[in-house]
Amino acid sequence: LDDARKLRVGSPFAYAENARVYVPPRFPQPNEAAHPVMVGRASAHCAHALGGRTFVLTTTLRAMRTVAEALQGELQSLGSSLEVLVQGSAAKRSLLQRFQEGRCVLVGSASFWEGIDVPGEALQCVVIDKLPFPPPNDPLVEARVRQLKSQGRDAFNDYFVAEAAIALKQGAGRLIRTESDKGLLVLCDTRLLEKRYGARLLRALPPMTALDNGEAALAWLRELARDHEAGAAPA
Repeated sequence: LDDARKLRVGSPFAYAENARVYVPPRFPQPNEAAHPVMVGRASAHCAHALGGRTFVLTTTLRAMRTVAEALQGELQSLGSSLEVLVQGSAAKRSLLQRFQEGRCVLVGSASFWEGIDVPGEALQCVVIDKLPFPPPNDPLVEARVRQLKSQGRDAFNDYFVAEAAIALKQGAGRLIRTESDKGLLVLCDTRLLEKRYGARLLRALPPMTALDNGEAALAWLRELARDHEAGAAPA
């Protein structure tokens, strides 16, 4: 629209103040067998520091199962009593209801990336295993790639990265749901730091304050845990 009045209204959420984002710099590559195991272990330490209230979102069902198993094992080694809920073990509504009762970690794949609303302190940490690029062998994706190539366009930058940015925003959007929400987003994919398109994907996220080391991330979660406990204590 060339001849139109325009108004852009920003978000009312104080992302920089209330939310943190952390990309672990020393992590297996997403295609390595050790990657989902490390995602599970890292998630366990986050959930242990926070006292549960953590979502772990994976890009595939295979990774989900490996992550959940590693998460459970690491929690046991930490002496934690947190319960691990896994997509498919019960109805989606039942899993969410149990999660909101507290002391839980929920591991899910595609159906938990969007359309899930857990506001307030019930959910204060979201861990995403890797960048949600479209599956290249999907027939619709293959057709879209052929179309872009026929137009002389770069399918990776114009399609794969653009779709990953949208999906990443949807997954990250589970974290901050109201103006008072606080939390930590952990992105376990070093391509965000190493690849040229990584900076583009990070810019697509809300303006959360970036953390550069794991101890700072855990310290933020412990602070949120203390605030939660203080708020739950009887007057």
